[in-house]
Amino acid sequence: MKAIILAGGMGTRLRKYTQGLPKCMLNFRGKTLIQREIDLLRDCGIIDITVVKGYMAEKINIPGVKYYVNEDFANTNMVETLFAAEKEMNGEILVLYSDIVFEKSVLEKIINSKVDIGVTVDMYYLEYWKARLDKPETDIESFVIDDEGKIVELGDTTCGPDKAQIRYVGILKFSAKGTESLKNVYHKHRELHFTQDEKWKRSKSFRKAYMTCLLQALIDDGYRVDPMRITHGWMEFDTAEDYERANEWDKNGILKRFINID
Repeated sequence: MKAIILAGGMGTRLRKYTQGLPKCMLNFRGKTLIQREIDLLRDCGIIDITVVKGYMAEKINIPGVKYYVNEDFANTNMVETLFAAEKEMNGEILVLYSDIVFEKSVLEKIINSKVDIGVTVDMYYLEYWKARLDKPETDIESFVIDDEGKIVELGDTTCGPDKAQIRYVGILKFSAKGTESLKNVYHKHRELHFTQDEKWKRSKSFRKAYMTCLLQALIDDGYRVDPMRITHGWMEFDTAEDYERANEWDKNGILKRFINID
């Protein structure tokens, strides 16, 4: 198994703490976010690790990993960042966002999941969301699992709360078969839509496609996409407020309500 970490974004909402840095280089509890991910991957036996850089690519220089660069990071999004490393997309892979922190037990559960296309989902994220956000109801998106246990919808930020009881987490798993399905669907839609400056799924365009939109394309094209269910054990750093609250929680012991970091 190999891992691909997506670290191309600018992280403008964290700029207060990341002046002159990609946000994955934000320090939390003595380690950068990306170093923490890489250390956990290695602890779990995954040593074939690729990092896809973009914004301030020269600032990410961790030994022992492979690097690719999304040169057009300013005009694209997660999907194009991932496919900048398409040469590494074969066999069984994990895809991870670089702005999250998670427990080793979460990663172990994902690694052991028997799925072709798996999406990590927090079944009880609302407690964390209410503590994290002043207005949690303004930051929800759909995640719907049907009676057969497969995902049928995700990523709709205009949905009602009934469709947002569980939360997408930025860690994906693909079997060798799933990886080929991912590439097939990407190239099918890229050929049709990449040069079009028009909405694609819930993204502004295919060029700026969110990962949830590519996953929805897999679902819409008839592929089975399965949830990999967790309860807490992760955090994301999307804004300066996220970072400030996480550090405050660490000081006063609240952090352990949501995640145990060794």
